[in-house]
Amino acid sequence: MLKSSFFHGDGVISSLAREKFMFYALGIVMFTFGIVLTLQSGLGISPFDALLVGLHRTIGLTIGSWEVILGALMLLLNALLLQRHPAYLGLLTALMIGVCIDLWVVILDGWVQPETLAGQLICFTLGLIVNGFGIATYLQANFAPVPFDGTMLAVTELTGFNVSISRAFIFIVLVILAFIFNGPIGIGTLLITFLSGVTINFFHPYVEKMKRLIELG
Repeated sequence: MLKSSFFHGDGVISSLAREKFMFYALGIVMFTFGIVLTLQSGLGISPFDALLVGLHRTIGLTIGSWEVILGALMLLLNALLLQRHPAYLGLLTALMIGVCIDLWVVILDGWVQPETLAGQLICFTLGLIVNGFGIATYLQANFAPVPFDGTMLAVTELTGFNVSISRAFIFIVLVILAFIFNGPIGIGTLLITFLSGVTINFFHPYVEKMKRLIELG
């Protein structure tokens, strides 16, 4: 009886782990799809992603490769600033995001290239929506930290600023760096900065409800 209970409990744990990873992986796939849609719109992308593209254009390597490199550097920076061990799981997140970005670039390049302003707006809006849904989904997993979020929290802890001010400060630095490296900064960059939180908050309760239904099932 004790043995049976043990395996039953182990099965529950495995089931929960699978559900968390499912939300984590699905969220990253959708999140990166949204990034590449906004990139293909030609209206501008988020400051961090603009820096990745700028480094790709200026130095070489793929956009996804720069995601992994900067993610690793951010993890080390966060550890040094907070005098803690690096959040190694964050490297898994950076790696998955990098691989998915490169895959979506290959898939969408030459296929999604809007030539009119209306087409650009549609592509950008879809990207923004899918991006928000993806982030809301992988946040439900609470599985592995995103290196950028760790840097934002490190700045908050060290400066005493609130999260919004810390985020704004980092975004300004990223925009400057993206501009230096010829990243795709545009009106879309500004829209993403102010609207990404809105889309994430919109999808959050729906994704949370979906997660509860899966757990009950």
